[in-house]
Amino acid sequence: MVTDRVGDFIIRLQNAAAIGKAEVSLPYSEHLFAIAQKLKDLGYLSHAEVTVKEGDEVKKTIVAALSYNEHGVAKLRGVKRISKPGRRLYVPSTAAHKVKGGTGARIISSPAGIISDAEARKTHVGGENLFEIW
Repeated sequence: MVTDRVGDFIIRLQNAAAIGKAEVSLPYSEHLFAIAQKLKDLGYLSHAEVTVKEGDEVKKTIVAALSYNEHGVAKLRGVKRISKPGRRLYVPSTAAHKVKGGTGARIISSPAGIISDAEARKTHVGGENLFEIW
């Protein structure tokens, strides 16, 4: 049983990018799907969709496809989990600084939904500092 779904999600993405895998599959949750949609908007994923398996139980999964450049190198180079289940870290919009000189992004869970650091600074909204991706 996984206790940190966000941490599991980003590590699966990082591992898939490291070995050049095209897609990653993981259990569905609305929160993870919102994060996947934000990563798609930022260009780290080419698409993210929900698949449903019918059977004894209805089982939903998220299938996320990684983005690669024209040379076959993954756009996702690394991730760093910041807020963890044992230690939640929150950030105001004024402290949502750039990641890796602006080449990366900080993902924040706010009352306005899942947003990036640039959106937090623009809309003056803070929230839980989930992770950094570059």
